[in-house]
Amino acid sequence: MQPIRILQVVTIMNCGGLETMLMNYYRKIDRTHIQFDFLVHRDEEGHYDKEITELGGRIFRMPPIKPGNYRLYFNKLDKFFEEHTEYKVVHSHINENSSFVLRAAKKHGVPGRIAHSHLSDLGIDLKLPFRLYARYYLRDAPNDYFACSKKAGQWLFGKNSREIEKVKVLNNAVNVEEFKYCEKTRARIRKDLDAKDQLVIGHIGRFNKQKNHDFLIEIFKEIQQKKPDAILVLIGDGNLRKDIEKKVAILGLSSKVRFLGIRNNISELMQGMDLFLFPSLFEGLPVVLVEAQAAGLKCVVSEAITKESDVTGRVEFLSLYQTAKEWAEKVLSSTYEHENTAELLKKHGYDTSSMAYWLTEYYTNYYVSKIN
Repeated sequence: MQPIRILQVVTIMNCGGLETMLMNYYRKIDRTHIQFDFLVHRDEEGHYDKEITELGGRIFRMPPIKPGNYRLYFNKLDKFFEEHTEYKVVHSHINENSSFVLRAAKKHGVPGRIAHSHLSDLGIDLKLPFRLYARYYLRDAPNDYFACSKKAGQWLFGKNSREIEKVKVLNNAVNVEEFKYCEKTRARIRKDLDAKDQLVIGHIGRFNKQKNHDFLIEIFKEIQQKKPDAILVLIGDGNLRKDIEKKVAILGLSSKVRFLGIRNNISELMQGMDLFLFPSLFEGLPVVLVEAQAAGLKCVVSEAITKESDVTGRVEFLSLYQTAKEWAEKVLSSTYEHENTAELLKKHGYDTSSMAYWLTEYYTNYYVSKIN
């Protein structure tokens, strides 16, 4: 018997939060029963594309969704679903733009249509009218609703809508065992960072407005005033990286800030950190924050992040209205030991081993119910 093929709809399979979450589940699901294929919205190859094909998945490419190419995009969607009648379940992860994909899927008779919210805000910019338009048309496109947190579900589906009662929170689970603290790994990573006995503060995220790197550097500047040998490790890449590198140089912090780019050994790098700093402007429930807790790190994060993210009691929330100095004081007054949080994360459903079994069963039952 051939596995059930689920179409996962994303922007591009790079090292972002939702993409990492999807891969965490994809690696662990029973692929003799469930297989993932991916509809992506970029021509360039994504970070995970090679691994996807090695695991048996297929990748289909669509043009970016943007004002001005809606007609072209809708035509390509129609053609895709005309040619690929094998999909009975489409799981879309592109927030309000899921409305376009799921409406096309509905038009072509796809019975299972899942909208999945991964954010709790997008801010205000020139795209806001188009986002509101897309969200309006989301109303009758899905017949099932997922979110990474209750807050993310309310943001996309509405606080008072009938849909919010149907939202299933699918935890951004991680491979807990992979993040268990190891003294040998810590020593090796700190040697690579040339850290010795210094305070190592870590951050992982794309260099974009959402992650608030400007403020992060301001906080680190204040930390340097009190602890001149402290080190800041920045993992990730993005369109604002050069601006942040320039700011770091202007502030005279270049020798203390490590720009590591995109890395595959996140679980090891977290062993070398003493604290995780995350002042994002908005998030859903970030996978990287679950990973930091799995590594046993103390985390200082913004109040814009849902309180649901504190699974282990290791997360401190601060307002973005507080000054960089106040944030620095919180970091410097924290404890830095790594705690064993594995059992807590497993208990609350944040381990992929157990949650992948649930997702396999869910897709299987959902598929059977929708085609019968």
